[in-house]
Amino acid sequence: MSSKRRRKKARVPGLIITIILLLLVAEFVGLLAVTKLLPIYLLFAVGIVFMTCVLLVAMLTGNFRKKVRFIIGAILGVLLLVILLLGNLYVMSTYNTLNKISGVNTQTSQIGVYVLKDDSAQSIEDAKSYTFGTLSNLDTENTQAAVKQIEERTGQSVKTQEENGVTKLVDSLLDGSCDAIILNHAYLPVLEDMEGYADIEDKIRELDLLSVDVEIKTDDTASSDDTAKQTDPDNIIRLYISGIDTRGSAIINTRSDVNIIATINTDTKQMLLVSTPRDYFVPLSISNGVPDKLTHAGIYGIDVSMDTLGMLYDISLDDYFRVNFAGFIKIIDALGGVDMNVEASFSDRGYSFTQGMMHMNGEEALVYARERYAFSDGDRARGRHQMELINVVMQKVLSPEILSKYTEVLASLDGCFETNFSYDRLAELVRQQLTDGGSWNIVSYSVNGSGDTRQPYSMSANAYVMIPDQTTVDKAKELMQQVVDGEVVNLNE
Repeated sequence: MSSKRRRKKARVPGLIITIILLLLVAEFVGLLAVTKLLPIYLLFAVGIVFMTCVLLVAMLTGNFRKKVRFIIGAILGVLLLVILLLGNLYVMSTYNTLNKISGVNTQTSQIGVYVLKDDSAQSIEDAKSYTFGTLSNLDTENTQAAVKQIEERTGQSVKTQEENGVTKLVDSLLDGSCDAIILNHAYLPVLEDMEGYADIEDKIRELDLLSVDVEIKTDDTASSDDTAKQTDPDNIIRLYISGIDTRGSAIINTRSDVNIIATINTDTKQMLLVSTPRDYFVPLSISNGVPDKLTHAGIYGIDVSMDTLGMLYDISLDDYFRVNFAGFIKIIDALGGVDMNVEASFSDRGYSFTQGMMHMNGEEALVYARERYAFSDGDRARGRHQMELINVVMQKVLSPEILSKYTEVLASLDGCFETNFSYDRLAELVRQQLTDGGSWNIVSYSVNGSGDTRQPYSMSANAYVMIPDQTTVDKAKELMQQVVDGEVVNLNE
């Protein structure tokens, strides 16, 4: 074999390694470009760094007969190969997850068809000749959509009987006035809070659960005075954070136990979290001035919750981030738990909490964040702890240690979180943070009120509510405006 052929043959292994690495670098940089998460200068920097590494590997592996250089180059090549493969995996996982949870413009309500526990019907088709009780004054659009689905499945018109109020509707089933009832599934926990209905699920049976999907509307109904509404500048984000009262994996319309407005100034890196208690007694955007518990707004849709809070604080609120409680558990467990400062010792649901710093898994953190009876300020304490939990989770997500749990954290987001932020808008915020850098000043504030017993719009009986303290509401408005104006928020003043 001639020396020329031997030299060519000696270059083949290095050439193969180089080509493989070049293809992986091209794929990696291409994926980064598609995600739009990196500023252009960082994208170029990443490309240059990896191309330099490939060039170094090519130089070291250029001659198979130079054993030491080739081995060093091969080792570097393998390391670079692993980094690129993992990088491609992480980038694709990030892109797919963010696409799944962002840009949501529809919402789902689950409408149940209920019969008595011992009813012989086992399906909608078995009940096609039944008289169905429906609500005449609440959730009528979802009820009508459910009736239409039943008619499509049975191929005939549904005989309905209207009742005014949830308890009257259920009573009509219990006393035999109708054979079945059509009721938003989210009303069941509301019903169980009423005297005499705590065991209702022992008396009735879910025959079927129908999903009704509707478009999320944000019509700027925040204020009856249009002149009071102003368009926020581009550097201001007002985000409604909702924690829904369900343990299932789906994001559906139901009671919202966490109601936080985040006012964010991306220029000054100020974030104000204002918590509004779930039992706040305020008119809903759909109740024609009749007050209800704020938590009940979530039954009628995320847009109703946003519009209701917009009315309370005289702001336009169009963006949201919603998480179900199963999501809290999954993401905290994926992060390896969180450290929370327990205000007072108590036990609940099989867990014991000791005053002071305590490491909690997802289930423990959720129990702590939902507890109100163990604290003197009840619902206000719960709102405070929920904001603390969000803050702690955010700090862990932004810390370097997330790299070792990255795929687990991403997996925990799937199906448990959603936002109407578009992917492009999320990517823009990430690029801005990477470009500007710097830490965020996150401040929390809770509005207050006094306990009372009133009849809410969504209930047919009196219940505990919290009458708003307008002084604290006005303070929240003032703090929000400070963030918008670029001022540093300091609650100690």
